[in-house]
Amino acid sequence: MIPRERMVRVDPNRCSVEDLAPAVAWLRRGGVVALPTDTLYGLAVDIRNDVAVRRLFALKGRSARAALPLIAADTAQVVACSGALGAREAALAAAFWPGPLSLVRDAPAWMAVEVHGGRRTVAIRVPAHLVARRLCEAWGGPVSATSANLSGAPAVDRVAALGPIGDDPQVLVIDAGITPGGLPSTLVDVRDAQPVLLREGAIPWDRVVNCLHA
Repeated sequence: MIPRERMVRVDPNRCSVEDLAPAVAWLRRGGVVALPTDTLYGLAVDIRNDVAVRRLFALKGRSARAALPLIAADTAQVVACSGALGAREAALAAAFWPGPLSLVRDAPAWMAVEVHGGRRTVAIRVPAHLVARRLCEAWGGPVSATSANLSGAPAVDRVAALGPIGDDPQVLVIDAGITPGGLPSTLVDVRDAQPVLLREGAIPWDRVVNCLHA
């Protein structure tokens, strides 16, 4: 059982910034926060903190070459993090955010290199889950949201399934009940002339293409 000092229980429909103050304090100390998203539970860290990012990779047993996906409170946070949206990015954001569509963008210089594995790009989205957006709002910027499981293990949709991730003393858990589950976010890159599907997920590729051609 996760000890009380590492658990924050919130209402997924009425969560406030104030409710998440313990999670923000945990992130500031370089800790890892397990949080619900509009698909599955994810793991958040301060993406400016090299030590916190390395701690997350070690916790998951994740390859340091694998970039971390990011989430933001809203489009304004995405712009503040990685620059103005291009016309096609803006069209996709308007159509699918909040929701499970991640856009590949250039990584800012202030971000820990481990976040993008030296690739200089990051995948970011605005999730359709109030708690996830509130955490980013309370934190003041995007956070990571890689799946809350050991690498190679099934992703989880509830706190009770976190297993060793939830047991780790480096992790604070935000319990907002069961998440919708399903496929991960669809990952696309529309920075160049030809849109590229990098991962098909919850939003079908044909919907993305139709939006771009509308």
